[in-house]
Amino acid sequence: MKNGTLKQILLLTDGCSNKGEDPSATAALAYQQGITVNVIGILDDDETESPDGLQEVEDIALSGGGVSQIVYSETLSQTVQMVTRQAMTQTLQGFVNKELRQILGSDQSLEDLDPQKRGEIMEVVEDLGETSDLEVLVLVDTSASMHSKLPTVKEALIDLSISLNARIGRNRFCIYSFPGKRKDIQKVFDWSPKLDAISTVFPKLTSGGITPTGPAIREAMYQFGKKSLLRSFRHEDESGMEEAGY
Repeated sequence: MKNGTLKQILLLTDGCSNKGEDPSATAALAYQQGITVNVIGILDDDETESPDGLQEVEDIALSGGGVSQIVYSETLSQTVQMVTRQAMTQTLQGFVNKELRQILGSDQSLEDLDPQKRGEIMEVVEDLGETSDLEVLVLVDTSASMHSKLPTVKEALIDLSISLNARIGRNRFCIYSFPGKRKDIQKVFDWSPKLDAISTVFPKLTSGGITPTGPAIREAMYQFGKKSLLRSFRHEDESGMEEAGY
């Protein structure tokens, strides 16, 4: 089985969209293009109930084939790592199930196999999770209510970079915020193997404005495979790194 590239949008938000198309519909469109949409809904540490708008968090992830979690700011760092890895496993399991159906018939899935066979296949899934290349576009809601949460988001993303760079497979991250000044999204950090340099970028982020989540997901989808990403891969290959199989 070849190593491929897992593509994820990681949406960090604290409320519901209020401009543009339905974000669940654009998440479904991204999923059709092979991009998983994961969503983390962030609560203030003093909130005792989930705001109604955070139902949208679950709906977007469901449509985008991804994972959703609603968390308090203080546990954001661990959650970002968990959701990213859980989504990788979920995507790979889906791929394995599709392959099994082609081999064993349409009525067979991973859950139908005996425990030993299922365990062997899950070992393959775990191995693929470590060796596959990973592209994560982080989409950060910077509407007015997110102002106090941005420092926590920054720390969580640095921890994510450190955690995932322990993998064998190559990682690429980029960060976009929404709403942008002139567009629905704004580039914060271009495609890079590590996120440690975001410490210089995040203080420049300003919060405020509306929340065009649907249009932001659509624009984020178009950022995969852009020239800057291709240049980044080519630069590492020229530096003597082994070329990944596709």
